[in-house]
Amino acid sequence: MNDVFNIKVNNSSEFKVSTKDILKLDAVKDSDNNFHILQNNKPFKAEITSSNYNQKIYTVKVNNNTYTVHISDGLDTLIQDMGFSVGSTKHINSVKAPMPGLILDVNVNIGQKINEDDPLLVLEAMKMENIICSPRKGVIKSISANKGDAVEKNQLLIEFE
Repeated sequence: MNDVFNIKVNNSSEFKVSTKDILKLDAVKDSDNNFHILQNNKPFKAEITSSNYNQKIYTVKVNNNTYTVHISDGLDTLIQDMGFSVGSTKHINSVKAPMPGLILDVNVNIGQKINEDDPLLVLEAMKMENIICSPRKGVIKSISANKGDAVEKNQLLIEFE
């Protein structure tokens, strides 16, 4: 088990760190996000102030200096080398009903700008309310369902520009 991680600090400095290097690190966890680290007989106080696990980006404060750290592993490098992008923009142009049901509420209007995961509408199916959220950032082009409409599975509900 000797994985290698590529670490980019403040989008400028890059390092390669192995699992073996990490295991040699003399670090003690003080609390949830605070660590006491000894490196070459020098003490460091480190705190993880924010983290985005999906993008593997962390903000770390070391001795009152703040750094943005991006960590990638071998799989991330392989995906990038193949020309793919994790978390890239989705090109979904419409939202269809995932199941038959009744439209309880429409939360958007034509021409409205929306972000990914914004609630679009509420669909009642099998006595449960399901909030249908936007799969991407965009602008509403058309709305094909109104409050009170019964819809079938795969029926077009909303289109994006």
